Amino acid sequence: MSSLTEKDRPIVQLLLNTGTCPRCILRFCCVGSQTLYRHPYKDLMKDLKEFLKKNQEKEDTVCFDVVDPPCKRIRLEHTAEGPDDVSHNGGLQQIPSVNNENTAVENSAVKVCNVCLGVLQEFCEVDFVKKVCQKVNSADYQFTSFVFSVSLPPQLSVRERAAWLLVKQEMGNLGLSLAKDDIVQLKEAYKWIIHPQLSEELGVPADGKSLFEVSVVFAHPETEEECHFLATACPDCFKPAKNKQSVFTRMAVIKALEKIKEEDFLKHFPCPPSSPKNLCVALEIQCNNGAVFVAGRYNKYSRNLPQTPWIIDGERKLESSVEELISEHLMAEFKADSFNFSSSGREDVDVRTLGNGRPFAIELVNPRRIHFTAEEMKGLQQTINNSSDKIQVRDLQLVTRSAIGRMKEGEEEKTKTYSALIWTDKAIQKEDIAFLDDIKELKLDQKTPLRVLHRRPLAVRCRIIHTMKSEYIDEHHFRLHLKTQAGTYIKEFVHGDFGRTKPNIGSLLNRTADILELDVESVDVDWPPALDN
Repeated sequence: MSSLTEKDRPIVQLLLNTGTCPRCILRFCCVGSQTLYRHPYKDLMKDLKEFLKKNQEKEDTVCFDVVDPPCKRIRLEHTAEGPDDVSHNGGLQQIPSVNNENTAVENSAVKVCNVCLGVLQEFCEVDFVKKVCQKVNSADYQFTSFVFSVSLPPQLSVRERAAWLLVKQEMGNLGLSLAKDDIVQLKEAYKWIIHPQLSEELGVPADGKSLFEVSVVFAHPETEEECHFLATACPDCFKPAKNKQSVFTRMAVIKALEKIKEEDFLKHFPCPPSSPKNLCVALEIQCNNGAVFVAGRYNKYSRNLPQTPWIIDGERKLESSVEELISEHLMAEFKADSFNFSSSGREDVDVRTLGNGRPFAIELVNPRRIHFTAEEMKGLQQTINNSSDKIQVRDLQLVTRSAIGRMKEGEEEKTKTYSALIWTDKAIQKEDIAFLDDIKELKLDQKTPLRVLHRRPLAVRCRIIHTMKSEYIDEHHFRLHLKTQAGTYIKEFVHGDFGRTKPNIGSLLNRTADILELDVESVDVDWPPALDN
């Protein structure tokens, strides 16, 4: 049973006198009952007025008919006298006597709360809830639960501090204390009120772990300069940031409020805070679904197709890429805003990827559709495969974010097999290349290739050729099948890259060698799981 007791009476009357709304009054009285905050605004105002009118001698407590236990309490302890009233230049101002109940009742009719600026008033009503739900429904998202987030104007923290100092002084006069952390947070109280309404209107539960977020951004232009004095008092707390429009972020303001001394705060900001003329405005009502991840393996059959868009100095070199041929269909089906493509290594534009293909994963950002059956994913895979003869995908499936880590895990330790068509300047016979088949675990020192030096740091990397098998074609051509450590530069192993890769096929054969064609035969990463396609 949650209740307001006799010790709360002067606080209720004080805050009503200064233009504070009923729900903020409950917060400052440390009432922790969620149900109580959901009572209609008019009923709460009426109950508070009745509470003040009750005969103090006959009634020690007034109880509200709620079930939830209080979660926060005022600590009853004797404290030193609060700060002296500050002059009219700022700080604690003279307010109507707490014994003047008629004044409290009359002044309780203020339209906009001087603490929450209307957040716990107008924006808790059915009309606003319906407005939010209309926005959600019109966005056409799939979701089975939601998490609600709210962004409040930073100046609310300043007003909250002023109201707390006012209440704290009054409590001190009564020999009691009120810690700032005992007050129910505005965001917490707002969510207590709004969650059940949104849940009922949307037909799904509120869940703090939900991937579907409904967010509201509040602003109050009338008072937006109220926290500017903190920049002078605590300049170290306000640092310009590239991605922030203003230095007066909520966290910066809170940091400054923790740092500023009470007497300095009271010199710059009125206590109690003044009553505003206008309500807050809901600047934005937005929806966002957590990312969905799709994985699979792709084969690349073209020698004129890059893995990702090939753009040099702002100019596109080729019309498409593996990434785009796959993602365009996923983007359309999942109705996502954007995507991020990743894979287990990459092949050059003129290299094919054969065999079981190369593992890849695509992060689909803010998708509207998130539920797909295995059969639907199979159909989507077929759509991708029918759209181009340059690529094919297999094992297309939904995966978790954490599962993608398996694709990158131990990437350097994985093996890959290749098939290379090699040319030599001097004529060769079959017996000239036979010795290559007997070489095992050949260690290479590979300095960063010249062709990638513009995008990779200069370094010498040790790589291993596990096995080689030669296939004689004619006097100047043979095919070499290699099993190597992942990350080995095969082209450079063949031609030597002007001596930057040692040893190399040219040095082993004691002649000039070059590579004409290269195919990736397998990428030995056991992920994603194979499907019965």
